[in-house]
Amino acid sequence: MIRYIADWVLPINGPVMSPGWVDVEGGTVVGLGRADSMGRSVAPVVSLGPTAVLPALVNAHTHLELSDLRGVIPPASSMPDWVGHLLSNRASLRRPDSTKIKEAIAEARASGTGLFGDIGNTMAAVPELVMAGVGARFFCEILAFPDEGAASVVDRVVEKVCVVARTDGLRFGLAAHAPFSVGRSAFEALGEAARTTVCGPRSIHLAESPQELEFLKTGGGPWRELLERLGRWDPSWVVPECGPVEYLDRLGWLDGNLVAVHGVQLTDAELDLLAKRGATLVTCPRSNEWTGVGHPPISRFIRSGIRLAVGTDSLASVPDLNLFTELRRMRRLAPEVPAHQLLACATVAGAEALGFGEMYGTITRGHRAALIGVKAPAAIGNVEEYLLGGIDSGQVFWLEQE
Repeated sequence: MIRYIADWVLPINGPVMSPGWVDVEGGTVVGLGRADSMGRSVAPVVSLGPTAVLPALVNAHTHLELSDLRGVIPPASSMPDWVGHLLSNRASLRRPDSTKIKEAIAEARASGTGLFGDIGNTMAAVPELVMAGVGARFFCEILAFPDEGAASVVDRVVEKVCVVARTDGLRFGLAAHAPFSVGRSAFEALGEAARTTVCGPRSIHLAESPQELEFLKTGGGPWRELLERLGRWDPSWVVPECGPVEYLDRLGWLDGNLVAVHGVQLTDAELDLLAKRGATLVTCPRSNEWTGVGHPPISRFIRSGIRLAVGTDSLASVPDLNLFTELRRMRRLAPEVPAHQLLACATVAGAEALGFGEMYGTITRGHRAALIGVKAPAAIGNVEEYLLGGIDSGQVFWLEQE
């Protein structure tokens, strides 16, 4: 057993302990408390001094297979324009670069991320996540528009997941890309597979751009034009003439397993319905700005009561995978939200959404000792607020490697 003593211990599910201590044994947290409650330790003691100890951060949404596109795709004025650049650049690549994926994981680890919610159209990131020994929920993503052949596409993906899941330690899930790129048959097949075969969380990009709302209400706009250019438009598709949340509700997708990503265009009523159904929303503020969809309404998200997690999205739309930088942007967008609520978005909310709440997200007895230390000035008055001000990887270290 090792006892770590630090000026600040942030369990996330309780108040800051200043100073505080954490006991770790065999990779598990076995005790914690305030320094004034600390009994005599028979174990080695490591005094960390002016350091904030907190659980590993959770990047609830990224696309590691796009890591070789860092700095390649410029910021865009609209999501369809950005996607056009993405598609043209991906077409020139034979396959995702495993070295770049490995480097991206290491970079995220260096800035304190210990659990990933990764989405991929290929399995390229899976072996790299396994080799890195990190916690991860890998969502196999489906793009299937039109409906013809969609069910067989889903069946092939599910079969592949079941084979890999028997050999690798990370957890798997399924994802529908977005309401404008997945037809009804694929939604139904994914829903059935999520209930019966690949159980657990399922993900979707939802209410990200104004053009998505236009497509669902009218059947037209830039997303329709893109589908036509790609030869993927289905003239038999029935326009739902509603918003994205109502559309998912009709498809039976609104429940506690839903991990909806972005949500920049969600109304208060839609947020309320998602919250009531127990869904999670993942916000990616820097990516939203890069892709031209606007700034996420962080304060409205928090007020709705929905479980709000945070992700970086991919290196195709952000310069780095540092979640502390994402938290700094959230603080700027929502200056009135208590600091502890924003820190919870990057820890416990993401862990619970990805199905790892029993292991990650808080400093709790029995949880995995995936703990990071952040070096901080000794004289700071509010350590939680300090952590929202921007932390670079040089300030971060791991207390105990898993």
